[in-house]
Amino acid sequence: MPVVFSFISFNFNYVNYYLNFQKHLLSNRFSLLSSPSFAGFSLGSTVRSHTKGIWMWCVPHPKKPEHTLVLLDTEGLGDIEKGDNENDSWIFALAVLLSSTFVYNSMGTINQQAMDQLHYVTELTHRIRSKSSPDENENEDSADFVSFFPDFVWTLRDFSLDLEADGQPITADEYLTYSLKLKQGTSEKDKNFNLPRLCIRKFFPKKKCFVFDRPVHRKKLAQLEKLHDEELDPEFVQQVADFCSYIFSNSKTKTLSGGIKVNGPRLESLVLTYVNAISSGDLPCMENAVLALAQIENSAAVQKAVAHYEQQMGQKVQLPTETLQELLDLHRDSEREAIEVFIRSSFKDVDHLFQKELAAQLEKKRDDFCKQNQEASSGRCSALLQDIFSPLEEEVKMGIYSKPGGYRLFIQKLQDLKKKYHEEPRKGIQAEEILQTYLKSKESVTDAILQTDKILTKKEKEIEVEHAKAESAQASAKMVEEMQIKYQQMMEEKEKSYQEHVKQLTEKIERERAQLLEEQERTLTSKLQEQARLLKERCQGESTQLQNEIQKLQKTLEKKTKRYMSHKLKI
Repeated sequence: MPVVFSFISFNFNYVNYYLNFQKHLLSNRFSLLSSPSFAGFSLGSTVRSHTKGIWMWCVPHPKKPEHTLVLLDTEGLGDIEKGDNENDSWIFALAVLLSSTFVYNSMGTINQQAMDQLHYVTELTHRIRSKSSPDENENEDSADFVSFFPDFVWTLRDFSLDLEADGQPITADEYLTYSLKLKQGTSEKDKNFNLPRLCIRKFFPKKKCFVFDRPVHRKKLAQLEKLHDEELDPEFVQQVADFCSYIFSNSKTKTLSGGIKVNGPRLESLVLTYVNAISSGDLPCMENAVLALAQIENSAAVQKAVAHYEQQMGQKVQLPTETLQELLDLHRDSEREAIEVFIRSSFKDVDHLFQKELAAQLEKKRDDFCKQNQEASSGRCSALLQDIFSPLEEEVKMGIYSKPGGYRLFIQKLQDLKKKYHEEPRKGIQAEEILQTYLKSKESVTDAILQTDKILTKKEKEIEVEHAKAESAQASAKMVEEMQIKYQQMMEEKEKSYQEHVKQLTEKIERERAQLLEEQERTLTSKLQEQARLLKERCQGESTQLQNEIQKLQKTLEKKTKRYMSHKLKI
C-alpha cells in the first residue's frame, strides 16, 4: 500500500510549544516520534519570530498504518519586523493549499482584533485559482476550490474566559460558531465585520475550535523546552492531549480533484508547482497543479507500464517464435497487462493522451520484437542451412555430380536435405524465405550441374547409339547368319523330308504300279485270253484274219506298256 500524507499547518510560533512540550507524551502514547533523539521544531523564546518560511516535519502516523503525518510550521504572520503582508498572504495561501487540516493559532479570545488578523482568508480568492481559465463569476470560482480546502481548526492559547453564553456553559466549537455569526446590516462597517467571518464559513465547511490555558507561569515560558509533564498545568496537559487525539483521528489524507490521494512524490510536485507559480508572479492554480502532477505521474505510469510489458515479454517470449501469430498473441497479453498497470498508476489522463503515448510506445516495442524475431529466425535458419547443406556444397566442389546423371542425383540429395531442414523445430517466421534465398543463391551451381549433365549425357548417348548400332549390326549379321544356317538347315531338312516323301511316294508308286501292272496284266491277260479264246473260237476257221488281229492286239499292248513305262519314268 502506498504511503499517503496528512498535512497540518500551524502559524504563530507558540503552537510549536504544544508539539515540543508533548515530545515524551506523543512518543509514549502515540509512537509519533521516529527517533528518541528527534527534538521536533525548535522554539523561539523571545519576541522575535523564530520560524522563517514553512518548516516541515514528517513522522509515521500514530493511528493509521502506512500513513505519514506531515507537520508544516509556518513563520509567524503579521511579524512587525518584516513589514511585508504580501509574504504573509502567500505563506497563508500556500499553507491552505498544502494542508488537509489547517490549524490557526491566536492569543486570547475570538474578537474583532483576532478576526482582523485573519484578513488573509479574505484574500484567498485573489491568491488562489481553482481553474486555469476561471469563470467571470467569482462566487462560482470560489465554490470550485472550497471542496479542496482543508479542515479549519482554531486554537486559542492562554484562554482565560469561561466558556459560557447567556449563563449556560458551551463548548469550544459552539463558541467558534457563535463568534462567526454575521451582523444584519449593509453598512461598510457591517461589511468589514462580516467579511472575514463570511470567508471562514464559506471556504472552510468543517471547523473545529480548541482552547488552551496558560501552561505555566509567565516567567517559566522561556524554559518550556526543558520542562517535564509534571511541571505543567494538568488542565493544559489534558487540553493538549485532546487536541492531538483529534488531529490524529480526524485529520484526513490530503486529496486532490478526482479523489487523488497525495503521497511523497505528489507532495514534491505540488510544492514545486505552487512555489514556481508564486515566484513567477502568477497565481497558484489547483487545476494546473493537478495537471502538472498528472503530467509527471502519467509519464511515470507510461514508463512503468512499458517496463512491465518488457518484463513480461522477456519472460514469455522465446525467439524466434514458430509463427508471427504466436508472437502477436504474447504481445497482446503483455499489452493488456501493461495497460492495466498504466490505468492503476495514472489519473486525469485528459483525452487519453498518455494512454495513446503508451499505445505508441507499445506498438514500437511490438515492432522491435517483430524485428528481433525476424533477425533471430534469420540467424537460426542461416546456421541450420550452413550445417545441413555444407556437405552438399563440399560434394559439389569435389565434382561428385559432374557426371552423366549427376543432376538427377544432385536434385535428389537437395530434396533430402530440404526435408531435413523442414523437420528442424523453431526455425521461426523466416524459415521459408531464408531457404528460398539460399536456393536462389545456388541456382548458378544447379544450372552448371544441369548443363554438365546434359553435355556428358549427350556424348554418352551418342556413344551408346554407336555402340547400339554396332551391336545391332553384329546382331543383325549374326541373325542373318543364324537365319542362313537355319534356312540351310531348313532347306536340308526340307530336302531330306522331300527325299523321304519322294522315296516313300516312289515306293508307293512302285507298289501301286506293280500292283496296277499286275492287275492290268492280270486283267489284260484275262481279257486277251478271253478274246483269244473267243477269237480262236470264232476264227478257228479264219486263222489268217485272226492272226492279224492278234498281232494288232499285241502291238496295242506293247504301245500301252511303253506309254505306261514312259509315264512312270516321268514321275
